[in-house]
Amino acid sequence: MLNLPSRTILITGARGYVGSKLVDSLSRQTHHKLRCLVRQTKGSEHWPDEVDVVVGDLSDTGTLSQAIKGVDTAYYLIHSMAAKGDFVKKDRLIAAQFSQVAKRAGVKRIIYLGGLGSDETLSTHLASRQEVGRLLRESGIPTVEFRASVIIGPGSLSYELIRTLVSRLPIMVIPKWVQMAAQPIAVDDVISYLQAALYLPEGKSEVYEIGGPDQLSYLDLMREYAQQRGWRRWFLKVPFLSLSLSSLWLNLVTPVYAQIGRKLINSVRHATVVNDTSALRDFPIEPMAIKKAVSHAIDQEPVIVIYAVQQIEVTRSAEIAFEPIVRIGGKQGWYYANWLWQLRGWLDRLIGGMGMRQGRRDPYQIAVGDQIDFWRVDAYEPHRRLVLSAEMKLPGNAWLEFEVQKRRKKSVITQRAYFEPKGWMGLCYWYGLYPLHYIIFRGMLRGIVKEALSCQRACEKNII
Repeated sequence: MLNLPSRTILITGARGYVGSKLVDSLSRQTHHKLRCLVRQTKGSEHWPDEVDVVVGDLSDTGTLSQAIKGVDTAYYLIHSMAAKGDFVKKDRLIAAQFSQVAKRAGVKRIIYLGGLGSDETLSTHLASRQEVGRLLRESGIPTVEFRASVIIGPGSLSYELIRTLVSRLPIMVIPKWVQMAAQPIAVDDVISYLQAALYLPEGKSEVYEIGGPDQLSYLDLMREYAQQRGWRRWFLKVPFLSLSLSSLWLNLVTPVYAQIGRKLINSVRHATVVNDTSALRDFPIEPMAIKKAVSHAIDQEPVIVIYAVQQIEVTRSAEIAFEPIVRIGGKQGWYYANWLWQLRGWLDRLIGGMGMRQGRRDPYQIAVGDQIDFWRVDAYEPHRRLVLSAEMKLPGNAWLEFEVQKRRKKSVITQRAYFEPKGWMGLCYWYGLYPLHYIIFRGMLRGIVKEALSCQRACEKNII
């Protein structure tokens, strides 16, 4: 942006989902001086050196006064839903204290992200979000409050709940309240609104309702996510699943998000749609449609990989210890339970895979791209590392890695099995076969050590 005023900007909640994305975006605009208030520096190492990081807490007026000194615009991206106890009371006290300190410091504008909803019987969560916005405006500082419904993007709580439920459950029982209307918005559009608020005319407070062009329910979002993932899911609508039972069900299926998710459930039964379209009038932003928003979110999702590690020592050099690994597969076999490997190959062919018929190009030499039975060589470092990617039919993607390291007069062989599950079938495959895989891979590792101990001369000859 050219010929735009330079501002000193404070971001609270800078390490949160929306806050971290806002920091990344604003830090690229060199005409601003950016300051972030964080509880700890961990997680902010990737921020540019120009970003001023202040360690502190909003409840501590001392560090807050230090962080807000000389600030023109402050972003308030705080909520306490994850905290124990009465989050409503805590949010109220923190917002009131922030307003007082900001007023004394001469802050010219506060930009706040709250929750969408105009029903008079708002949930506790949504009512608290809107109360915080009111307290910020009552400070006398011009406040721009954005009210958003479901934010679409990996890391957003609502999105993660949808993603986790759809990926883990092929059949879902859907109560009536999950079908209430919402108006989701992509996280990139939220960031665009937050940035654009910097350049609004000064002098008065505004409340903007923001959302994408589509109105749909959580159920519709689940269907859209499943469709774009190519997963078949069945949704059974029932009228009797209460909010309390839904909370228990959520705790069983998504325990990582359950604590906050239970508080969000009360919000789902209220419509969260845009009734005031002034945001479309005052900002040059055209929010993306839900199909595009979900597609972008899926592209940005981190890969979830499960892995298992085993190690074993061998009283041989790294070169000798690695030699049996180089010769794995083909006629040599897999050093343990070869009949199970053959059976797995036969089953793979039965369901249309390649099976074990590929063998290997050379019994002693190996190169990246080589086929080894139903594996392919992804990475190879002589005497040190071999990575194989599975090409048999699986409900996911699998890799097998061997690494040999020197340790005094011994060598340590590390074996890592990685698996990227695809949906609930992938999770069932990994955990269902984990005991068998553990036995097979452990036996393989011991077989490699036995081979290394018994082939000293032959191995030395092959290495030379």
